Amino acid sequence: MHRASTLEKSLVMAKVYIGLGSNMQSPRQQVTTALHELDQIENTSLVRYSSLYQTKPVGSKDQDDYINAVAVLYSELSPANLLDELHQIENTHQRIRQQRWGPRTLDLDILLYDDIIMTDPDLTLPHKEIVNRLFVLVPLAEIAPDLCMPGFGSVSELILRVDEPLPEKLL
Repeated sequence: MHRASTLEKSLVMAKVYIGLGSNMQSPRQQVTTALHELDQIENTSLVRYSSLYQTKPVGSKDQDDYINAVAVLYSELSPANLLDELHQIENTHQRIRQQRWGPRTLDLDILLYDDIIMTDPDLTLPHKEIVNRLFVLVPLAEIAPDLCMPGFGSVSELILRVDEPLPEKLL
C-alpha cells in the first residue's frame, strides 16, 4: 500500500526548471544559498542544478556582471503557488524591484513547468525571454542537453540562434 501511494505521489509532481541570477551582495553566495532554499520549499525537491556562470548584464551596462544557474525541481505546487514561494525566497535576499533588468540581489524565474504553455499577467510559461538568453540556455543545456521546449525546439538549436557572447562557466 505504501509503495502505491508513493508511486501515485510521484505521478502528480511537475518537472520545473528555475533560472537563478544575482549581481549584488556576493552574487555567488546569493545563488548558492538560493539553491539550498529551493530544496526547502514544501512539496518540492531540488533534483539537479547547473554550474555557476558569469554573464554580462542585460539592459543597463552600468552594473556588475551576473552569476547565473539553472535548477531542476519536482514540485506538487501549482505554477502560481511555486512563483509565490520563489518571491518569498527573493524577499529573504532583500530583492527590490525598481528597474527592469536592473541590479538585483536575487532573481528566481520559472523557466519551464512541465509542458505547460500559459500567458498570465504574473507568469508566462515557458518564460518569454528563455529563447533569447544564453545565460539561461547554456546552463539549461548543461543539465538537460536533450530538452525540447514546447513551441521553440531543442535547447542546443536555440543556443546557436542567439547572437551574444557565451557565458563563462565558473569552477
